[in-house]
Amino acid sequence: MSFLITGGAGYIGAHVVRSMTLAGERAVVLDDLSTGDAARVPDGVPLVVGSTLDRALLDRTIAEHGITGVVHLAAKKQVGESVEQPLRYYRENVHGLETLLGAVVAGGVRSFVFSSSAAVYGMPDTDLVTEDTPCVPLSPYGETKLAGEWLVRATGRAHGLATACLRYFNVAGAATPELADTGVFNLVPMVFEKLTAGEAPLVFGDDYPTPDGTCVRDYIHVEDLAEAHLVAARRLAEPGRPGDLTVNIGRGEGVSVHEMVGLIADTTGRTDLAPRITARRPGDPARVVASAELIAKELGWQARRDVPEMVRSAWDGWCLHHPEAHRD
Repeated sequence: MSFLITGGAGYIGAHVVRSMTLAGERAVVLDDLSTGDAARVPDGVPLVVGSTLDRALLDRTIAEHGITGVVHLAAKKQVGESVEQPLRYYRENVHGLETLLGAVVAGGVRSFVFSSSAAVYGMPDTDLVTEDTPCVPLSPYGETKLAGEWLVRATGRAHGLATACLRYFNVAGAATPELADTGVFNLVPMVFEKLTAGEAPLVFGDDYPTPDGTCVRDYIHVEDLAEAHLVAARRLAEPGRPGDLTVNIGRGEGVSVHEMVGLIADTTGRTDLAPRITARRPGDPARVVASAELIAKELGWQARRDVPEMVRSAWDGWCLHHPEAHRD
């Protein structure tokens, strides 16, 4: 099998490439390098620099590399930015997906794994979010992921393409320091950034209806996430397997912001900087925790790494990229 990994030079994409190559699969990376880093692509893995909006490039790449399956991770993914630039997000995330699927169908590719998001659920009012929980996204980013799922499934049904839509929850950690997330958009790196600057980390609201008043989230180690992609891609390639799968990827366990900030402080040794409580952010649900039962049933997959391991590995990566973060 030969898999095209779009966005394979990004944080999550590079981990998917690593997981696949370690398992003996052949990977080809397509990335426009707008946020990805070519240095993340392992030696021996072809890197095609370009966009999913470039149909001619997609056709050529699929043909030249004998692509049999696609894992599509390339997308714009910042919620706030999507509110400010909805046209860009729909163009990149939906039209780019449409263009890619057109090339996939024309090139005879038989399987397609789509990187979706828990953002499709919006603000679910439930203890555990199942795949049947209503999808009511709150941002253009979430809307593009939900529209992407619709497009992937419809294309699969119409053209006999085996598909899987993977709804990520909160991703953290790193397989190696070199592959760590260099963006500062999620809770863990946001706290790292504050601690490195000698400032108190921010907690947005402590009056939610949760045990300690702060938001509760489900965190997944990026290595576990990457392995879920590998399992899904291999399963779709098996003859006679169902070709229309939508599953959550999470641990099924909630961690509050207060608990996570405390764990980060202990890991980094910066227990001297107590978090500062500030106003809630609009649209933050009190609790979003995945039910991970369906993916265990359908794919035999479950997360193996815990939250302390996520934080330790993320901190090792942060220190590699921010030497000033090292403290006695």
